[in-house]
Amino acid sequence: MKLAREAGILLHPTSLPGNYGIGELGSQAEAFLDFLTESGIRLWQILPLGPTGYGNSPYQTLSAFAGNPLLISIEYLVRDGLLSPSFLPETPDFPEERVDFGRVIPFKTHLLQQAFQTFRSGSFPQLNREFEQFCHRYQHWLEDYALYRALKDHFGGCAWTDWPPALIRREASALQSKRSELAWQIEAIRFEQFLFYRQWWAIRHRAGEQRIKIIGDIPIFLAHDSADVWAHQDYFYLDENGQPLVVAGVPPDYFSETGQRWGNPLYRWDVMAEENYAWWIQRFRAIFDLVDIVRIDHFRGFEAYWEVPAEEETAIHGRWVKGPGAHFFQVLQQHIGDLPIIAEDLGVITEEVIALRDQFEFPGMRVLQFAFSDDEDARFFQPHNYPRNCVVYTGTHDNDTCVGWFHGDDLSSSTRTPEEIQAERLRAKKYMNTEGEEIHWDFIRLALASVANTAIVPLQDVLGLGSEARMNLPGRPDGNWEWRFQARALTPEIKNRLRELVDLYERDGKMIQD
Repeated sequence: MKLAREAGILLHPTSLPGNYGIGELGSQAEAFLDFLTESGIRLWQILPLGPTGYGNSPYQTLSAFAGNPLLISIEYLVRDGLLSPSFLPETPDFPEERVDFGRVIPFKTHLLQQAFQTFRSGSFPQLNREFEQFCHRYQHWLEDYALYRALKDHFGGCAWTDWPPALIRREASALQSKRSELAWQIEAIRFEQFLFYRQWWAIRHRAGEQRIKIIGDIPIFLAHDSADVWAHQDYFYLDENGQPLVVAGVPPDYFSETGQRWGNPLYRWDVMAEENYAWWIQRFRAIFDLVDIVRIDHFRGFEAYWEVPAEEETAIHGRWVKGPGAHFFQVLQQHIGDLPIIAEDLGVITEEVIALRDQFEFPGMRVLQFAFSDDEDARFFQPHNYPRNCVVYTGTHDNDTCVGWFHGDDLSSSTRTPEEIQAERLRAKKYMNTEGEEIHWDFIRLALASVANTAIVPLQDVLGLGSEARMNLPGRPDGNWEWRFQARALTPEIKNRLRELVDLYERDGKMIQD
């Protein structure tokens, strides 16, 4: 797949402004699309859209298929008659600059319950027909997810491995008993998903009308405490109690000298191959219902992945194990057709990973913040070495902002000395011929001027924000995924400056480079 020469903005919907404590799929999302259009930006990249669990990470979701109900627009529920406007003055005084998940979750959960009660007690014939069609279309995942969520709430939020043994083992009689007992709650969760999908499809339709493509994100691994692992235990290396025998991670790297022990259960690829990867085909079809292009997080895991014994506290004592390789993507192509995929190929990348990526012409990633160290790997990220078929980022959701990277203490890494950090910044100044007064615009210009077909800039870099606006600090136990911007930050000056660079470097989507 070769992308047109375009520019994009990385912004997760939770970071949108609004009055209800978290970004929503309402008028502020539409206003952001208008800003992109007026700036000449043709791509909107987001993080995974799934319902988040402990830690609020979009990369550790409760389902590989479901949407995050916290994103449902309260404003549009009022518009559709599912919520009374008289209830809204009770909205708490949420902070504008971050998501206070501890307060947002109970607030929005209550409103969604109110909306469901109104739906069931009112007269909404058209909405009811749409709801029934939705439930039929997605029953292959919706039934297990709704039951899982209802059970999780019923048992006080604990993981499925702490439920009664008959439910852990998914004994038919136990499941049927709980379906009857929790029928109302299960239906409410189905309705939440219907609302999410309905509002997201409206946003995607509007984006398409404005010639904006949405780049989604698939994490290769799943959270252990998720509907998918509970419903498909035979797909994972688990013991008789459902606990992982081995878990995912990465070896020591730029971010950590002990590696990262993610803790996700690992797939039994042999079992999935016997079923011709049917579950994965459903997963990709589902995400292409939501987005136009998919970034695969940790793409290298399809070639080989870092397996860590579950009892290990760090990722140091792991080993590389072969993944499904090219056969997996060949099967996907047979069932789905063209695969508009971006391969996240950061970290320990071997010739085998590169060969797998290039066999299917998936564009890989280049991150400008990695371009200025004194090691050999930096050459990979320097624009004069780019192929055209790649995606350049000023930084990602795991990086500091460009301003924070240039002026801060680089808290993301304990593997480098202050002297090494300072030398890195000096090389950046020399490479970009700048003193760094507007280092974020220097990075943006470098990305957009490069030969890379696609250039993506986190909104934090467009706004010139520091480390306080960082989205994620790998290894930090809390405080991640909270950043939000304020609507007034998208000034005409910023819009015009972006438009000028998009036009100057021909990133209007009209050119497809070889």
